Amino acid sequence: MKRRIYAAGGAAIAALALAVAVTTVQADEHGRHGGPRAERLDARHGHNHYYPDRGGFVHGVPGRPVIVERGGGRYFYSGGVWYAPRGPSFLIVAAPVGVFVPVLPPFYSTVWVGGFPYYYANDTYYAWRDAENGYEVVDPPADPSVSTQAPPSDELFIYPQRGQSADSQASDKYECHRWASSQTGFDPTQSGGGVPPEQIQQKRGEYQRAMRACLEGRGYSVR
Repeated sequence: MKRRIYAAGGAAIAALALAVAVTTVQADEHGRHGGPRAERLDARHGHNHYYPDRGGFVHGVPGRPVIVERGGGRYFYSGGVWYAPRGPSFLIVAAPVGVFVPVLPPFYSTVWVGGFPYYYANDTYYAWRDAENGYEVVDPPADPSVSTQAPPSDELFIYPQRGQSADSQASDKYECHRWASSQTGFDPTQSGGGVPPEQIQQKRGEYQRAMRACLEGRGYSVR
C-alpha cells in the first residue's frame, strides 16, 4: 500500500516538474521568437491604452500596416505601433519624427496647444498637414499650456454596427472627416475650424451633420 502511495506521489511530482519545464521553455521561446516581451500602459494625457514595449521583436507586423520610407530605411506602422525590419523579424521602435501617415492610430487622444490640435498615442504626437494631406510625426509640443479636452461640440460617439475592425474605423473616420470638411469648409483640426469667427458655430453644426450622415451611411451609429 505504501509503495503504491509513494509511486503515485512520485508520478505527481514528476508530472509537476515536467509541466514547469514545458512552461519555462514556452516562456523562453515566446521571449526570443514569439513577439513583444511585455506591454505597458500609456496613461499620458489620459490615453490609458496598452502598447508593446519598444525593443521587442515580432515575426510579422499585425493588421494592415502602412509602409513608410525614411532615409533609405523602411518602417511599418500599424495600430499606433512602429516596426523596423531586422532580418526575418521586426523590431518595435520609436516613431521617426518627420514622416507622414494617412491615418491616425485607432485609439488616440487629442491635445490642444494654443488652439492647435495634436494627436497623441504611444508616446507619439501627430499633427495634420494640409500640404502633405496627412499626419506628420512631430516632436512633443513645448508649450506647457496643454488642454487634453477637445471642444465638447466636436465630440462624436461612434458605434460600429457591422463589427468594423479598428483599422476600418480609423479609415472611415478619416475619410468622412475629409468629406465633411470639403462639403462645409469647416476643419476642426485647424484653429477656429479655418473659418471666420462669426461663422464658427454655424459651420461646426454643418460639419457635425455631414460627419453623421457619412458615418451612418457606412454602418455606424452616431450620437
